[in-house]
Amino acid sequence: MENIIKVKQYELTLHPVYATFSNLEAIRHFMGYHVFAVWDFMSLLKSLQIHLTCVTLPWRPSPYPAEMVRLINQIVLGEESDVDFNGNPVSHFDLYLKGMEEIGADTTLIRKFLKTGDFTLIPDGAREFVEHNLQVAQKGNIVEVAASFFFGREKLIPDMFTSIVETLKRENIEAKTFIYYLERHIEVDAGEHGPLALKALDYLTQNDPHLEKLAQDAGVKSLDMRKSLWDQVLYTLPKKWIREDSHLEASLV
Repeated sequence: MENIIKVKQYELTLHPVYATFSNLEAIRHFMGYHVFAVWDFMSLLKSLQIHLTCVTLPWRPSPYPAEMVRLINQIVLGEESDVDFNGNPVSHFDLYLKGMEEIGADTTLIRKFLKTGDFTLIPDGAREFVEHNLQVAQKGNIVEVAASFFFGREKLIPDMFTSIVETLKRENIEAKTFIYYLERHIEVDAGEHGPLALKALDYLTQNDPHLEKLAQDAGVKSLDMRKSLWDQVLYTLPKKWIREDSHLEASLV
């Protein structure tokens, strides 16, 4: 299972959309789509918290190992109430919104969506991605939720983040919040969360071939949905924002 997922993840790191991040306008365009993926990530996380910990009254001990319960609660703590560079509590989603504003990316659609819940406001590509993840979060088996969460989120993207940071510095863009957000995610993904998350999924599948196949299918589907999202970002990117030497013209036809 892991080998198939790794191949999919590696293929995703080669997506041509990453080559557009040398252009500030392209980064702004990308963030207008990606912000919805940042938002819907929390629904998968909350689904895991509901399944693996106790969030009902009266409280009852979780049937899962304390290590797994701790992992989920740690991730929730960090995502919902991390600290910014001044030590003030803030969610990673709010950090991302502030980062968008710092570099001049449009937050109108995501803010309208948060107020109205109107899914028609979400751009094509991002909407299908969000709807898929919400379906998994609300109706999926716990193994499917865990696989979508652990495998389907951006995992092998330090290079992508690095190229964005390089562009911001080159353009002399003051983006302290956004850079902090990127560096925090690189730090967290490369730290204990990744190995512990895989350990938790291994526990849920229990070496059961049926459950492992369920996890594999969910992980592959989630990565395919991510690719479709990146495809849509690329296809809707104005050609004037693409460097002539980037060889992306064929991808935009």
